[in-house]
Amino acid sequence: MPLRIPDGLPAIDLLKQENIFVMNEGRAHAQDIRPLRLVVLNLMPLKITTETDLIRLLSNTPLQMDLTFMKLQSHTPKNTPIEHMMMFYKAFEELRTQKFDGMIITGAPVEQFDFEDVSYWDEMKTILDWSRTHVTSTLYICWAAQAGLYHFYGVPKYPLEKKKFGIFRQYPLVPQEPIFRGFDDVFMMPHSRHTEVHREDIEQHSELTLLAEGDESGVSMVMARGGREFFITGHLEYAFNTLDNEYRRDMALGRTDVEKPQNYYRGDNPDNGPLVSWRAHGNLLFSNWINYYVYQETPYNIEDIG
Repeated sequence: MPLRIPDGLPAIDLLKQENIFVMNEGRAHAQDIRPLRLVVLNLMPLKITTETDLIRLLSNTPLQMDLTFMKLQSHTPKNTPIEHMMMFYKAFEELRTQKFDGMIITGAPVEQFDFEDVSYWDEMKTILDWSRTHVTSTLYICWAAQAGLYHFYGVPKYPLEKKKFGIFRQYPLVPQEPIFRGFDDVFMMPHSRHTEVHREDIEQHSELTLLAEGDESGVSMVMARGGREFFITGHLEYAFNTLDNEYRRDMALGRTDVEKPQNYYRGDNPDNGPLVSWRAHGNLLFSNWINYYVYQETPYNIEDIG
């Protein structure tokens, strides 16, 4: 699809090798249509990897989209070259007067801290509040989902006895909701987290709709404001090898608490490689979100948002 991303972004060449079509800025200018405007607040340490994962999924729709990457001013990433951040990312202050059709806020490696102890929590709260008046629909992933539920609705997170790590069955609880168009009665979702939210806390808020959960992984999808907010505790955007890379990294660091990701390796043997079981539903979720909650709902005049 014609996903319009900045010239030179490393994801372009990586995805071309997978036969995924992306459009650079020059070609996009020749198409006389209003593209959807999406902004991604990328809080993950390996930003180039996350960019590629998200672009891979956003590319699966016929709509033209402009993609902007947002960065925090109160936090400097340590695992991404500063040149990359300067070339492809804009600070929130540069974007706060602009409006966007859709927004994605990623997870972050801070979930074991109390929200108020996260160094950039004040800026995060400002961005969350801003999204409600400047964005048509926002997709919150993993820690961002917990942060959004806590900030807007006071839903707490709880520490797990051990890391929830692997691929887990999820069940749509509101299958008629358009976000589930094309979904099966059960779908798989990668999880990699140390904390969780509880169903009983979600149910205390009439504004929240519990969309999906799993027997082992608990709450996985929550919706609010008629689809203007989606909170997803797992990672349907993950590539086939993301959990493998995480597992091998932790093993190499000599961590004694590392367990193999569950329901992930063929024959439960890391030497056999991953068995991908979530890719189709990952594509469906992002396509449905873009179509039914962004494109179908956003005004043609983008300044009318909010």
